[in-house]
Order: sequence, then C-alpha cells, then structure tokens
Amino acid sequence: MTHKATKIVIITEKLILEKVKRVIEAAGATGYTIVAAGGKGSRGVRASGRAAVVDAFTNVKVEVITANREAAVKIADEVAARFFGDYSGITYLENVEILRPDKF
Repeated sequence: MTHKATKIVIITEKLILEKVKRVIEAAGATGYTIVAAGGKGSRGVRASGRAAVVDAFTNVKVEVITANREAAVKIADEVAARFFGDYSGITYLENVEILRPDKF
C-alpha cells in the first residue's frame, strides 16, 4: 500500500550545499539524497561528469521527501529566499507515493 508524500528537488551550487542541508534538517526532514547535476539555465551551462577547476563550483541536485506538503514548501521558500538571490538554483515540488511512511 502506498501513502502520499511530497518531494522537494533543489538544484543549486555545491558551494552552498552545507547551508542548504542545514535548512532541510532544521525543517525536520529525516533525510535527503544528493547527486551531481549539470545543465543549462538562465545563468549559463553547468556540465556534470567532467572535473571542474574547483569542485565547489559544480552543481548538485538535492531530493527530500516529506510526509506533508507544508514542510516541503517551508524548505523551498527558505532556500529560495536565503540563497537564490546570490547563487544559481531552482526548486520544485512533486507529489509522490511512498511505501514506508514511518521513514518520513
């Protein structure tokens, strides 16, 4: 049996990853997944899979699943307000179904 949850995806610069993780944890999220990311957006092209001159200037994709939408919106709003004026980034929410709700 599945249960409804909300996934927040944050794609941003690795340079601010530790700060983003603190926002996620302060909101009560129980975990997250981080992977390297690349692509093209309003601030240009960021490649993944190739070594950067400085690793901190690469992009990451952070995925967080929350049991309720309010927690996801809180994380998204705070990350955008605190960081996206000075750093590249995007965040979006998805409705998902999970199998083990006790994990979230």
